[in-house]
Amino acid sequence: MAKELNKKAALVVMSGDFDKLFGAFIIATSAAAQGNEVTMFFTFWGLRALKKKVPTGKSLFGRMVGMMYGGDINRATPSKFSFFGLGRWMFKKMMKNKNVTSLPDLRQLAIDLGVHLYACQMSMDVMEIPREAMIDEVEACVGGGFFVEQAANADFTLFI
Repeated sequence: MAKELNKKAALVVMSGDFDKLFGAFIIATSAAAQGNEVTMFFTFWGLRALKKKVPTGKSLFGRMVGMMYGGDINRATPSKFSFFGLGRWMFKKMMKNKNVTSLPDLRQLAIDLGVHLYACQMSMDVMEIPREAMIDEVEACVGGGFFVEQAANADFTLFI
């Protein structure tokens, strides 16, 4: 069994790609399972990991972004081999065949392990994503200064 480290980790999640979200949640849950305090700050495309499956955007551009990038964590596609959605299906099937935890289940594990989830308010404003469109487990919608403070007090910081 791994020794409990009791350190602080801070992760910025800027990508909404399937493989990058998966990597971010694997690192976060691994650190949390070892007794570390973990903060994840989701910004721009990374917000997909925290979004509910609801339409967003009020202005024309906001609705366009919501439609083009719409969806929740289940709509994340691989950064390579997307093949217009076929890659997402293929990777999910391959992972299921190998008994690998799904991305939504991995996010839930992070929540269950007490990982702190924060959404970038500025990104939400730009992309016209209201707080109501985020999962309930998001602790707060915060600015970059909040994350800088978290990172300054962390033992390690990662940018994904």
